[in-house]
Amino acid sequence: MTTARTVPVTTELDGDELDADDAFHLLRRVGPRRVLAEAFVRFRYGDGFSSSRALALQATLAVVPFLLALTGLAADLDAERPSRVIAATVDAVSPGAGQDDALVDALAGADEEGDDSAELAGEIALGGGLLFSLLSMTVAMAQVERGTNRIYGIRRDRPAPAKYGRAAVLTAVLAAPVGLGFLLLVAGREFARAMETEYGWSDAAVLAWSVGRWPAGILLLVVTIALLLEKSPRRRQPALSWVAFGSAVTVVLVLVATAGLAAYVGLSGSFSTVYGPLAGIIALLLWAVMSSVAFFYGAAVCAQLEAIRAGDEEPAEPDPGRPHARTVGEHP
Repeated sequence: MTTARTVPVTTELDGDELDADDAFHLLRRVGPRRVLAEAFVRFRYGDGFSSSRALALQATLAVVPFLLALTGLAADLDAERPSRVIAATVDAVSPGAGQDDALVDALAGADEEGDDSAELAGEIALGGGLLFSLLSMTVAMAQVERGTNRIYGIRRDRPAPAKYGRAAVLTAVLAAPVGLGFLLLVAGREFARAMETEYGWSDAAVLAWSVGRWPAGILLLVVTIALLLEKSPRRRQPALSWVAFGSAVTVVLVLVATAGLAAYVGLSGSFSTVYGPLAGIIALLLWAVMSSVAFFYGAAVCAQLEAIRAGDEEPAEPDPGRPHARTVGEHP
């Protein structure tokens, strides 16, 4: 359910789509502070917190099988060095990782024994993990449509075949960019260490990777999120460059949340003590929730910016129980 006001579909006077120049001039005219404040009102009344919780659950259900699939890939590879690179990277970033490099040691033991059962188990893990990860990611894409629709004030999603068909297409198109972005931003340091150990990367190569992965990963994340914001809602969206502002807001919030969570987990000695072996799962869930809130807030920024452009500036419908009271964020 949503009580966010429906955002009118707008275009330029000549019929062209709104683009980044229009967004920039509008932001200069009304001020970023006003847009960000009213976007939070739209996020709240568009049921953004509920959508964020649902998306976080589905994202977690996609990430864990994906890591399982990578584990299976490492076990299934005949070449020892690539399998150890994948194993070391996955072991370092997996929930509950860091337990004496258990995955790497297990693969080394299987290689020494020539155990065919490890290869079979790897194939099962690879196939099953990819299948469940793709299914969960498809459901997550459908949740993205539902959440963005509510934020834009759209009360009904597409019919089920169109909704889940579009979600499957978005999953197929964005699976590789999302996986690459995960490698660059989340697992990039561990990947470089593994490459240094197994392939003898020089200090210069490690430094170049460490520096270059951040702008490349951030750019990839901005484009991926902008595509989601453009293709998911059940409406005609402005040009991709217009929604890039909301995408950039999302990326900034995700990076801030990630750094804050990492600092809290690293500096708080009680986190691992309280949650024990579940500490990695809890950290993943917290990160997924904060990232989902950032995503839907970025969508609310795009929606409110377009609403202001169309002249329908109020982010939420009036409270029917208080007909004479102003809505939060309403201007006299």
